[in-house]
Amino acid sequence: MDDKTFEELRKIVYNLSGIRLTDQKKALVSARLNKRLRALRIDSYNDYLEYLINDREGNEIIQMIDVITTNVTSFFREADHFDFLKEIMISWVNSGYRRFRIWSAGCSTGEETYSIAFTILNSIPTYADMDLRILGSDISTDVINRAKKGEYDEEKMRNVPYNYQKRFFIRTIENGQVKYKVTDFVKNYIIFRRLNLSYFPLPLKGPLDVIFCRNVMIYFGSSIRESLVRELYRLLKPGGYLFLGHSESIIGMEVGFKVVKPSVYLKPSVEKDEE
Repeated sequence: MDDKTFEELRKIVYNLSGIRLTDQKKALVSARLNKRLRALRIDSYNDYLEYLINDREGNEIIQMIDVITTNVTSFFREADHFDFLKEIMISWVNSGYRRFRIWSAGCSTGEETYSIAFTILNSIPTYADMDLRILGSDISTDVINRAKKGEYDEEKMRNVPYNYQKRFFIRTIENGQVKYKVTDFVKNYIIFRRLNLSYFPLPLKGPLDVIFCRNVMIYFGSSIRESLVRELYRLLKPGGYLFLGHSESIIGMEVGFKVVKPSVYLKPSVEKDEE
């Protein structure tokens, strides 16, 4: 792929998804787009660019983003976040709260979203009077479809405690391969949908109690990052929590969050704001 074609592709991806493709990603993008060229029987990157520009339905844009988006995820990644989530939930339940709205932004193939559900369902002894809804979203239609399926191979289960495996999964063997399927009991609390985090205002209704937006903002430029953080602040309830990736920070952004611990932020309550 020549520099001119890469620059045009980079502009398209940024304008439609907010994702920055650095010069260092050129080889990766070229290698991954080869899959699309073969599938479409297109001979060159220039021809593919023309095909992309003329795609009025926008289907190929989605396919391209699916191909080039990196999806590195696992169950209970950055495990201390889930320990803190457990503390939060127990505190809220003990204070009489029963309605919870949680968003897993950039959920990839669902491991984070399901980890949130497992943590909550294992922390709270009864569910009858709990109104829990968890949203998992991602820009990639491919990973959203896989998240909805909720099926994982044995390797993916390394970080899942054994009692969670027994309680929240159904173990099957298909064509000699061991598979773990998330139970419908867990899935009933979750909705997965495609959502572009770079289009503002975000098409969500608040207030939300907890937002996980981890290892997502590293793909965005500074202006989109700050706009996104402001949207997350808007959507959270006073007293709600934002979880970012351990390598991410909002230091320097005049937003209003209070640091609770590394990569965990609190939207102050109204009472504190008035003090």
